[in-house]
Amino acid sequence: MKELLLPRVLDVLKRAGFITSEPCEVRPRCFDMVASRRHVLLLVKVLLNIGGLSMDSANEMRCLAERLHCSPLIVGKRTCNKPLDNGVVYLRYGIPSINLQTLHDLFVFEIPPLIYAAPGGLYVNIDGDALQEARTSRGISLGEIASQLGVSRRAINKYEEGMNATIGVALKLESFLNMALSHPIDILHPRSYDTPSHSQKTISPVEQAVFMMMIDIGFDVLPMVQAPFNALSQDKTATILTGVGKYGKHMIKRAKLMSSISDVTETQSVFIIEGTSKSLQIDNTTLVKRSELESMEDSDEFVTLIQSRKIEF
Repeated sequence: MKELLLPRVLDVLKRAGFITSEPCEVRPRCFDMVASRRHVLLLVKVLLNIGGLSMDSANEMRCLAERLHCSPLIVGKRTCNKPLDNGVVYLRYGIPSINLQTLHDLFVFEIPPLIYAAPGGLYVNIDGDALQEARTSRGISLGEIASQLGVSRRAINKYEEGMNATIGVALKLESFLNMALSHPIDILHPRSYDTPSHSQKTISPVEQAVFMMMIDIGFDVLPMVQAPFNALSQDKTATILTGVGKYGKHMIKRAKLMSSISDVTETQSVFIIEGTSKSLQIDNTTLVKRSELESMEDSDEFVTLIQSRKIEF
C-alpha cells in the first residue's frame, strides 16, 4: 500500500512545482525524499500509519532537517486505526503529519490547514489581539461572550492572551463575532532540535575512524544511522553528505541516491572509499579514498579536491 501512496505524494509535489530527489530505496531510512520549491525545502517521510515512525527515526529526521535548513514532514493515511482528517495537522514526535489531500491543498491550492490534533481533540490557533480588539470596539464584555459560548470569563481572557481553542469553541466564537479568528498552522516554521545520541554499537569502527579524520581537519560531523549517507559533515563553507564504505554495487546505488539528494538540497556529496576505487565520480557524488583523506591538512583542502574532481567530470 505504501508503494501506491509514495508515487501519489511525488505527483502532488511535482504538480505544486517542487523539484524532488529520487525516492530512497535503501533501508533503514528516516526519510523518503527531499523536495525543493523556491524558498521551501522539505524532508518528507511517507507512511501509511504515522504511528510507525519510531522516536529514533524522528530524532534523526528532525536533526537532519535542522542542519539542512529544511522542514520535516510526514505524509500518511492514518494514525493507529483512525484516518487522518483533511485539513488537520497531527504531530509525531514533534514532526507535522498530514494526509495527501491536506498536502495537495497546502501546496497546489496554497490553502494552509487551520486545525491541529492534540490530546483532547482538535484545536485552532486563535488571534487573541483580533479577538480583544473586536470585543472592546463593539463594547462586548467578557461575560457576554462567555455566556454565548458556554465557557468561563477566564477562558475568554485566556483566548485573548493567546491560548488556543477547541474547534467547537472557535466556530462559536467566529459565528458570534461574524469574523475569522483562526490562524493557519505553519507546518514549515523552522524549529531547533537536540542532536540525537547514537549508540556506539550502531556506528562501525571504520565509520568512527573516518568521522574522527573529518573532525580533525575542521568538519562538524553529524553521524546518521537511518539515511542513505553515513554522516552530514559541515564546515564554514560546505555541507557534505558523507558516505563511507567499500566500492561495490550497493555503494554505487547509495552514491547515485546521495547525488540526487545533494542536487535538490544544494549540498556536496562525497563517498569515502575504504580500499580501492574504480572511479572518482558517480553522478555528482565524488569518491575519495580513505588514504587521501588521511593526508588532508584542513577542510579547505578537502573541499578543493571535491571541486577539482567535479570539474574533471
